[in-house]
Amino acid sequence: MSTRLDHAVGLLERSLVGTRSVLGRVGPGDLGRPTPCAAWDLAALLDHMDDSLGAYLEASHGTLRLLPAHRAAAPTYDDPAARLRARACTLLGVWSAAAEQGLDDVELAGPGGHRVGLPADLLVSTAALEVAVHGWDVARSLGEPSDRDSATGALPPDLAAALLPVARCTVACGRAEGHFADVGAARPGAGPVETLLALVGRA
Repeated sequence: MSTRLDHAVGLLERSLVGTRSVLGRVGPGDLGRPTPCAAWDLAALLDHMDDSLGAYLEASHGTLRLLPAHRAAAPTYDDPAARLRARACTLLGVWSAAAEQGLDDVELAGPGGHRVGLPADLLVSTAALEVAVHGWDVARSLGEPSDRDSATGALPPDLAAALLPVARCTVACGRAEGHFADVGAARPGAGPVETLLALVGRA
């Protein structure tokens, strides 16, 4: 077993619990709602989440292709939220198995045959961060309060605190590639939820 990967899978599981709950509240009439991601309505956000989960599923086999032409565009489903809930369960299962099998690194295969290794626990921790933040995005799209430091919100403080080191390690690189908005301003003495949301450009 890979202890570090097992810890990351535990973090992923915590993120998936809240996000699956929020997705269960999405109805067909909600798909046109705006989201905190300015360029996307809820349908587009769910398509993005589906594509991301597909990449993380692929990576569980030890290799992730970074060539967009090798992955078909996400199709439109009658109930994309239900599909995501099911895929989330699959994602947790395959990465739990990978941890048991001792997977340490994922090979990223880029253009021109360029390959580089990425620690599997870092990739899964990044998945946990993305799942949790997009779960918060979905909740806000549905009109739910931000609950920035509520233990019952879509992003509880204990999970946000656990994800902060991941965000500090990964967000700057993602922002340089256009995956995150600019850092927001958290209030002095802000709790972990507000701090994390500011870091990923949601403040």
